[in-house]
Amino acid sequence: MPKVKIVDYGMGNILSVKRSFEHCGAEIDVASDAKDILSADYLVLPGVGAFENAMNELEKLDLIYPIQQFCKKGNPFLGICLGMQMMMDGSEEFGYSRGLSLIPGNVVKIENTTIDNESQKVPHVGWNEILVPHGKDKFLWNNTILNSIEEESSMYFVHSYTAKPQEKFRLADSYYGGRRIAAVIKNDHLYGCQFHPEKSGPSGLKIIRNFLEL
Repeated sequence: MPKVKIVDYGMGNILSVKRSFEHCGAEIDVASDAKDILSADYLVLPGVGAFENAMNELEKLDLIYPIQQFCKKGNPFLGICLGMQMMMDGSEEFGYSRGLSLIPGNVVKIENTTIDNESQKVPHVGWNEILVPHGKDKFLWNNTILNSIEEESSMYFVHSYTAKPQEKFRLADSYYGGRRIAAVIKNDHLYGCQFHPEKSGPSGLKIIRNFLEL
């Protein structure tokens, strides 16, 4: 049984994430100190709310360095929603705040107009398709957390800001108002999902199972 630790820093939807991983056959522990994080086999960083507040909470608990050290071990890591954004170098939300610097790039606000200059709602809330990034190999998802996921599968998004990683770290995109959104990012064994796999039905559960098989 895969042993997964979920980082608890007071800003994650811990219960729904915990239940979904248990449903997929994982043994779950909640980690809120350095020792627990560094001893994890699999580590999950969920998150909801503002980027700066989340990073401040991690700093108060002295969890930033342990998370960064865990990610150097080569064990699987998954950031979910805000947790994915925190994997970046920083965010422009409410002024610039530094992130975990696990994947190069920054987080910016979703524009409130489409590419046709029509108004659109922010946050981006609801079901949206994920796609192989334009110009990349259709087999890109093989042997990743998106293995056997059909392109154009719909996932559940809730976010006002979006990560802009370097192109090579994009594993899947979505589109909102005609503009690209990084839906899944990857750096070796480190993954981030902008959507909530735990709220994305059978396809989301398949992503969790794929993560547990890494």
